[in-house]
Amino acid sequence: MAEWHPILSAVEGPTGTWRMVDAQGRPYGSIEIRRVMDGTDVRYKTVYRDEVIGWATSLKVACERVHGAYIRAHGPGGGPIADWGGTRDERRDRRMP
Repeated sequence: MAEWHPILSAVEGPTGTWRMVDAQGRPYGSIEIRRVMDGTDVRYKTVYRDEVIGWATSLKVACERVHGAYIRAHGPGGGPIADWGGTRDERRDRRMP
C-alpha cells in the first residue's frame, strides 16, 4: 500500500506514550513524548526492545525510527559478504578480451 506509514502502527495510551504494534497486535517498540530545554521544546524518545535507540523531533520521525529497527531485525545484520573469488585484479584478468 502506497499510503501506509509506520505511524499507523502506533497505539496511544497512556497519554503521551505510544506502543508500536505488529499485525498480530504484539508491541515491538514504544515512543514517549518529553519536554526539554526548560519545557520549551518537545522530543520523542524512541525505544525498541527495551533499548533507547534515539530521539526524534516529531511523532512521524519517531515512528519511522522504531519501525526501521523492527524491519532491520528481520534480516541478516551487516553488509553483503559475497566473495566472487579472487582479488579485483584477478577478476579483471579473467574477463574475456
